Amino acid sequence: MPEILVVNENKVISAMVKKRIESELNYDVKCVHTHFDALKMIKNEDSNFIAGLVGLFLPDSPNGEIVDYIISKNIPTIVFTGELSDSVRNKIWSKKVVDYVLKEGGHNLDYIVFLLRRITRNSSVKVLVVDDSVLFRTRICDLIKVHLYSVFEAMDGNEAISILEKNPDIKLILTDYEMPNMDGFQLTQEVRVKYSKDQLAIIGISGDNSLSARFIKYGANDFISKDFFVEEFYCRVTQNIEMIEHVERIKDASNKDYLTDMYNRRYFFDIGDKLYANSKRKNLSVAVAMIDIDYFKKVNDTYGHDAGDAVIKKIAFILKNRFRKSDIVSRFGGEEFCVLVCNMDYEQISRIFNNLRCMIKEKEIDIGEKKINVKVSIGICCVEMNSLEEMIKRADDMLYKAKESGRDRVCLLK
Repeated sequence: MPEILVVNENKVISAMVKKRIESELNYDVKCVHTHFDALKMIKNEDSNFIAGLVGLFLPDSPNGEIVDYIISKNIPTIVFTGELSDSVRNKIWSKKVVDYVLKEGGHNLDYIVFLLRRITRNSSVKVLVVDDSVLFRTRICDLIKVHLYSVFEAMDGNEAISILEKNPDIKLILTDYEMPNMDGFQLTQEVRVKYSKDQLAIIGISGDNSLSARFIKYGANDFISKDFFVEEFYCRVTQNIEMIEHVERIKDASNKDYLTDMYNRRYFFDIGDKLYANSKRKNLSVAVAMIDIDYFKKVNDTYGHDAGDAVIKKIAFILKNRFRKSDIVSRFGGEEFCVLVCNMDYEQISRIFNNLRCMIKEKEIDIGEKKINVKVSIGICCVEMNSLEEMIKRADDMLYKAKESGRDRVCLLK
């Protein structure tokens, strides 16, 4: 289990932090109260600290030596402080810390949880830093790495576009304005051809503050001056990443089924129509399959609706892991699923869906104290029609034929 190290002389505060983190994040929290005990804890070969919450001033570490030590061990460090004068604040940000938290106030516990949740997610978030100045680019990258983001570097816009093509899941670009070959404005415009502000955030950076409005008008989400305060820098980066993720969560909620996390009927038609039209243009084969769980009502009536939900989730899991990323797999409603596959011949389709049917029949599904087996009927349309909707209707006809023929079978229209 991931561990969090809390080093704070106040045992009451340490206990509160421990309780909150363990209850909300399910991490193991180790609390010590002196520099000496912290060193012993970190030197333990079994320790697995993913972050430290550390008091700036301890009785045996009056000048913040413990903070420096923990950072030297590559442990992301959040500083506890009971004082926030300008001198203390400057001292904190002179070190490579994640952030600081005041020791008093319940809202600070909320912020600790937020920070820990954030930095544990950041390793999967890709950030691209673009600047022709090696010195300034290195400075930005070093700051980003403190928060554990996955960082890429480019010296100009052309190199940035090349990196983005190889890493289309980059979520944030921090770009200077004045660069050779392609400046920050041109890079921003080029990126916006393929990525909206909701998909990829861009923060413009320049020593000339008069460029801020122009960066925004060219498509940047934000702007920051090169003489920024570190605290401001982190706030802007986090805010833009959080906004991207918030929009993704909203889209997932509207496009995915709440029970199975599969794409829903709405998404199937939104993306399916585009995939269908694209396949027709490229003269690729298209097939639509309707899949229905046999005697599903009997499962609900016999074992209850919780068991029915477990069955649906298990079938969904099998379907999601059986098909390619280029295929569309969705829950159409109730116990019915729909799959759109492209560029497969009839023999491949017949083999894949018959294997799927057998796999489901043989799979035991845990519904609590019991394990049960279920079967599915599958109807497939392999004939190109005038529209996706018509292919779905024909696949549904084939599904009805499979049911009428005794269930647990695949019927194809070819």
